[in-house]
Amino acid sequence: MDSIAAPAPCGIWTLDPQLERDTVVVGDLSLSRVLLMNDANFPWLIAVPRLVGAVEIFGLDDRQRTQLMRELALLGRALKDQTGCHKINVAAIGNVVSQLHVHVVARRHDDPAWPRPVWGALPARPYEEAARDRLIQSIRRQVDFG
Repeated sequence: MDSIAAPAPCGIWTLDPQLERDTVVVGDLSLSRVLLMNDANFPWLIAVPRLVGAVEIFGLDDRQRTQLMRELALLGRALKDQTGCHKINVAAIGNVVSQLHVHVVARRHDDPAWPRPVWGALPARPYEEAARDRLIQSIRRQVDFG
C-alpha cells in the first residue's frame, strides 16, 4: 500500500475519547487507525484518518481522500470475507463524534436490525474476549497493517 504522510499542522493527532471507549484497536494503515466497535451484534470496523482537525471527507486533499477510499475498500473486503455477510455498509455520520471516522459494518439479512441502520437498533453487546480476539486476528491476517 502506498505510504502517505499524516500531517499534524496544529498539534498531535489523538483519538476521540468516545471512539476510544467504544472500540478496540485493530491496527494502523498508512492513513487511518482501524478500530473494532465493541458490539458483537454487528461486526463493525471504523477507520479514523490520523489527521489533526479532520471532520469531513471533503476536507481531505485529493491524495488523502483517495487513500481513505483504498483503505475502506480493503477493510470492507476483509470484513466481508471474515464474516460471510450479505452486505457491507459504509458511512461517515459524525453527529455524536465530530472527528472524521468511517464505519464499515457487516450486515446479514438475519441480523437483529435488518434492514434498518444499526445505530440505536439494539443496546451494544460487548464481545467475549476470545471471540473479539479471533475476529481481530483474522482481520490482521488479511490486512497488512505494516
